[in-house]
Amino acid sequence: MANQLPRRAAANPTQYNIDAIAKLERDALDRRTPTERVSDVITRLVGNVGFLLAHLILISGWSLVNLHMIRGLKVFDPFPFGVLALVVSSESVFLTIFVLISQSRMARQSERRSHLDLQVGMLSEQELTTILEMLQKLCQHMGVNVDSSKQEVQSFSNTTDVHKLASELEAKLPDE
Repeated sequence: MANQLPRRAAANPTQYNIDAIAKLERDALDRRTPTERVSDVITRLVGNVGFLLAHLILISGWSLVNLHMIRGLKVFDPFPFGVLALVVSSESVFLTIFVLISQSRMARQSERRSHLDLQVGMLSEQELTTILEMLQKLCQHMGVNVDSSKQEVQSFSNTTDVHKLASELEAKLPDE
């Protein structure tokens, strides 16, 4: 058989599949552009509770100093904290851009996974159709009566029209 799986896959198919998926993920990470790598690092750094706590401490401290609640420290950004507003607004713009870059990359990766999943599903459907046809022929050859399930088997042994399925699904899904 020309399409046999490697010996390692036959010995432990679960581990083989895990290794194959891990390799696909490593390859996807290796394909990231420098901008995407920087964006992912920044997103990881700011997307945690530590970053939130640091902001809470910074803004609270800023407010306490500039509301003159801590004696001995000079006010440098009086209420309504124009400098703080500028810093926080600028930071939010840049963080939003970095998050969007990371999300865009993850969406492309998810789309690739969906296409791979669709391809594997279609190949599985074709293989199962072939197996059903072969089984039906074997049963006929051996004289096994399959009349009771012939209609069900016949409906599954027809090749699935992906375009027809997609159109039917599109028609039944609710609009966004």
